[in-house]
Amino acid sequence: MAGSTEGTGDTAIRDLTRVRLTRLDKVLYPAAQITKGDVITYYIRMAPFLLPFLHDRPLTLHRFPEGVSGEGFFEKDAPRGTPDYVDIFTRWSATARRDVHFVLCNNLDSLIWIANLASLEIHTTLSTTGSYESPDLLLFDIDPEPPLGFDEVIDVAVVVRDELEQAGMQPYVKTSGKKGVHIVVPLVPGYRFSEVREFAHSTGKAIARNTPRVVSEFTRSRDAGTIFIDYLQNAHGKTMAAPYSLRATSEATVSAPLRWEELRAGMRPEDFNIKTMLSRHEEPWRGIFDTRQKI
Repeated sequence: MAGSTEGTGDTAIRDLTRVRLTRLDKVLYPAAQITKGDVITYYIRMAPFLLPFLHDRPLTLHRFPEGVSGEGFFEKDAPRGTPDYVDIFTRWSATARRDVHFVLCNNLDSLIWIANLASLEIHTTLSTTGSYESPDLLLFDIDPEPPLGFDEVIDVAVVVRDELEQAGMQPYVKTSGKKGVHIVVPLVPGYRFSEVREFAHSTGKAIARNTPRVVSEFTRSRDAGTIFIDYLQNAHGKTMAAPYSLRATSEATVSAPLRWEELRAGMRPEDFNIKTMLSRHEEPWRGIFDTRQKI
């Protein structure tokens, strides 16, 4: 894929956008020889799937100006020089004791601008600007501790799915892009973060009581040979990797939305990367916000 944006490809991107593109030939994933131009091309191709999800959702950018082999940093505030076509959401942060100016990604130029900043990862809140204090997503983050691996994560994800379906809910699943999976449920308006977090915690505790090696308490989340059902991201200001977001791994993996039938023994997170995702033509999360649910 390296070099795909050089020459005529480079010109095509520049003709597509108002963004002042820079260093398109900079290699951001050395092991896979993926350039910044490749990253921008990927996000342009994923825009029809990604932009509807990101709309009016405050972002945290995870930037790697020198690539994944360099030091990355998280950025919540819109950086100096943010262009006018990028929408901003300003909110007082009691923790920071100041206003935070969140970037929103409401159009293709904004997405290309984010990629041009070498923000390989795009992290999103579980609420939108219209109801920032009220989550519209419930998140279960399922991660293994060695020697357990992804096959065991899949087993536990299926248990969580079954538990939610028995409660009359329709959950959606994606790889985290690293070692685990995310299970997401779109919510009807009006819940408090504390209510959603308590529901996730209670669900995790119930599963942990009946499922070997599963833990639901943070104090045990690093115990060897366990699978942690993490409920803690269901809190105001916390984020998750957006669906279709790249991750800062050597293989340029993606947080990939899946059909539940795809989640089967033998698959690996690295199967879903910047190259393989471009050959996928389905949207497993299509209509996710048309299925808002009660907990």
